[in-house]
Amino acid sequence: MVGTQWSNVSSTYCKDMASSVYRPHSVTITEFGAVGDGVTLNTKAFQNAIFYLNSFADKGGAQLFVPAGRWLTGSFSLISHLTLSLDKDAEIIGSPDSSDWPVIDPLPSYGRGRELPGKRHQSLIFGTNLTDVIITGANGTIDGQGAIWWDWFHSNTLNYTRPHLVELMYSTDVVISNLTFKNSPFWNIHPVYCSQVLVQHVTILAPLNSPNTDGIDPDSSTNVCIDHCYVRNGDDVIVIKSGWDEYGISFARPSTNISISNITGETRGGAGIAFGSEMSGGISEVRAEGLRIVNSMHGIRIKTAPGRGGYVKNVYISDVSMDNVSMAIRITGNFGEHPDDKYDRNALPMISNITIENVVGVNVGVAGILEGIEGDNFSSICLSNVSLSVQSMHPWNCSLIEGYSNSVIPESCEQLRTDCGQTPICYDGGSSSAIHAQAARHRLSSASRLLNPLLKLAML
Repeated sequence: MVGTQWSNVSSTYCKDMASSVYRPHSVTITEFGAVGDGVTLNTKAFQNAIFYLNSFADKGGAQLFVPAGRWLTGSFSLISHLTLSLDKDAEIIGSPDSSDWPVIDPLPSYGRGRELPGKRHQSLIFGTNLTDVIITGANGTIDGQGAIWWDWFHSNTLNYTRPHLVELMYSTDVVISNLTFKNSPFWNIHPVYCSQVLVQHVTILAPLNSPNTDGIDPDSSTNVCIDHCYVRNGDDVIVIKSGWDEYGISFARPSTNISISNITGETRGGAGIAFGSEMSGGISEVRAEGLRIVNSMHGIRIKTAPGRGGYVKNVYISDVSMDNVSMAIRITGNFGEHPDDKYDRNALPMISNITIENVVGVNVGVAGILEGIEGDNFSSICLSNVSLSVQSMHPWNCSLIEGYSNSVIPESCEQLRTDCGQTPICYDGGSSSAIHAQAARHRLSSASRLLNPLLKLAML
């Protein structure tokens, strides 16, 4: 099951993404008047430095180096063929003044700001229509100072949707690596309408009670690799999206070919890995392996609703450990609000070919709640070699779903009790969705797999 065409494809495009590129031209932010005292606003310095470096875009590109210090700034935009590199003791910190975060148009696949109708604030580090962009460092820090934004959210005093820490739109050949992201006002890393994206060796931190501080959100993007990351935040650790209701259906840009590996996550308000609920452009060909999820609300979650349309299909999740997770697996067919009242209530999502195998969980509250939609059963949901130490007397609750299971403890719900070893329709992460599951090949070799998932992408 593991050595299939899709795994070969995923490892190929991940390996092809260079995590570093030599830049023949380099400047330091202090050359443009920046002061790293944590008080001086350096927005103009960042903007002027990047404007200057644009002249080198066709000469091999350039690097903007941020040395040790605390560099207060508002939002600034990147250019193509640029490396933004932080010293290990450098901190780029977001301004607490909302006027330093410009207001921009909503995403076309969302039709409005995600939180409020109308426009939205631009991310701290932003870019659109770029190629060959690297954001990296020796584990330097990008701190959004999000607490003031969280207060505005809780007090309902926001005028526009909160900004992300990093958002790149319509861009290709993007690398984000070796950095710590802290206290994002909203989502942390948001590649949207992008391709060839690598997020690697990244730490993301926010208080466990911070609102909507998603970790990494590939959105209507293709060929995305997320590898060796640690996330502790207030919402989903990694969540794949593709647009919202009629706007996502019309924009029709799916998220596909996404590889996720070697992730450790902790979230009080979300899931270790999630899909949706904005998935109207479609999500497919996702392979996630080597996930460790601790002290969290959900382990694995799919979120959708009538009106979303789209699909989540051909998803393979394996080598997962959970400790102190309230609910190991949740599939929800009636989740979330709608952008407006113009959505098509008959636009039903297709959820199919979801395989979850080689899972160990201890201190788990409920094994799973798996709920489809009336008239729209979710199909080919396959569980194999799942062992959960569950506290609830009613470990599974399933409705309006169809699928298969093999070697599941506690015994899965009735809708999944056909042995996937006897049927050819459990998705294996390959290019074909119909294979024979062979549970004997996937037994956990030892308890050590709980802490050390064996399957890893090649180090880049």
